[in-house]
Amino acid sequence: MRVLITGATGLIGSEIVKQCHDKDLLVSYLTTSTSKISKDDNYRGYLWNPETEEIDVDCLKDVDTIIHLVGASISERWTTEQKKNIIDSRVKTTALLHKALANNAHSIKHIVSASAIGIYPDSLTNYYTEEEEQVSTSFLGKVVSLWENAVDNFSSLGITVSKVRIGLVLSNDGGAFPELKKPIKYGLGANMGSGEQWNSWIHIQDLARLFIYITEHKLEGVYNGVAPNSKTNAEITKAIANQLDVPLFLPNIPKFVMKLVLGEMHILLFESQRVCSKKIENKGFHFKYHNLSAALNELI
Repeated sequence: MRVLITGATGLIGSEIVKQCHDKDLLVSYLTTSTSKISKDDNYRGYLWNPETEEIDVDCLKDVDTIIHLVGASISERWTTEQKKNIIDSRVKTTALLHKALANNAHSIKHIVSASAIGIYPDSLTNYYTEEEEQVSTSFLGKVVSLWENAVDNFSSLGITVSKVRIGLVLSNDGGAFPELKKPIKYGLGANMGSGEQWNSWIHIQDLARLFIYITEHKLEGVYNGVAPNSKTNAEITKAIANQLDVPLFLPNIPKFVMKLVLGEMHILLFESQRVCSKKIENKGFHFKYHNLSAALNELI
């Protein structure tokens, strides 16, 4: 089996590539940089430029499945320009892939796309499954909705569509976790607001395994990419402090303070989504890191 990966050099993509190689799955990938091109049979690079709608259609050769991960970081201040970049980097790349498949011969039967739990409304009480129809009115809700709608268009080409709604990814190599851990490590950790908001998390290794599981088993539809045991912000902060063996003594940080510092992006710290993982588990997927203490023990 050969998979074509977008965002292969990113946090999630790098781990998926590593695990694909461990399983002897062949990888092709798209990149905007000629310096990142490899011609190894098990790791072939191809150029594309979503801004100019250019793509090397040789990337489609011998590919069974697309794993679509590319997208600008949501962790940079949400200026008008950055908001546009966040949306375009997801929607335009998806549209370019769709156009390439519609206009060229290929053997692709399945696309597995990243998505995000930010599509679910902010709630301290709801327990969200993939069947939830309400969409968050926040900017993140808009982004994910547009992203998923673009991916759904592949079904018109007779291609099976799968989407993984990703939660808080725990990894030492990037993403939110190192920034979450840093102030706690230096004794400056504190809960955000009440600390009662739910954070649905997943260890990076399990997330990559989940993408590959969906690929290998040709699963269709939406799947939540979160571990079975969501935790509140206060519980995660305390668990990291315990793992680092440092005290927590600072008062909770008020929401208005972080809004002044981060602007609209402060919702990343305060929105609450408790998300269910049962659907993928019922398909036979087993989490290696199903509880937070095991995940933190491996990371810290």
